[in-house]
Order: sequence, then structure tokens, then C-alpha cells
Amino acid sequence: MSAPNTNFNLFSFVVADVTRHPVRVLLFLALLVSAGLVIFSAHHNRQMSIAIERLMQEKDQLDVEWRNLVLEQSALTEHNRIEALVTSQLDMHRPLPSEEVVVRIK
Repeated sequence: MSAPNTNFNLFSFVVADVTRHPVRVLLFLALLVSAGLVIFSAHHNRQMSIAIERLMQEKDQLDVEWRNLVLEQSALTEHNRIEALVTSQLDMHRPLPSEEVVVRIK
């Protein structure tokens, strides 16, 4: 059995291989960068999809709340209700013709 060659240097072997095939090394590095960018874009796409879903749910909740507020507003502004509140709480009534005062502007 022979002794291992002490002159064999792994680093010099790698450097020699890289200098012998630079196009292959560049293609390999481009492949790694491309794979990393695909992973990043897929993750970003998922995060944006989750954010869109969350915003759509919030929009739906706000839409329901807005419809309820419109219904409440229309119920609160009905003339019969306002007239009943004025009569009961403020003790107001329609003036009689004898109580009316006409103001003329020159």
C-alpha cells in the first residue's frame, strides 16, 4: 500500500477545475440564484394571497356594518318617529292658525 500523495491539494484541484470549465460554473451559480429567487417569489406570492384574503374578509365585514348603519339611519330619520319624539320629549306641537305670525320682507 502506497502512502497518500502529500502534494495533492484539494483547493488547487477545485481552482483548476473552475478555470478549466468557467461556463459550467457560471451556469451552476445562475441555477442556484434562480432557484433561490423562485423560492423567494413563491413565498412572497403566498404572503400576498393571505393578505388579500384578510382584506377581502375585512371588506365584507365593513360592507355588512355599512348596510346595517344605512338601515339604522333610515329608521332614525323617519318623520313619524321624529314627530313622536318632539311631541313626547320636547312638548312641541303644530301651531294653530291663530298662533302663526307672518313676517313680510320689503
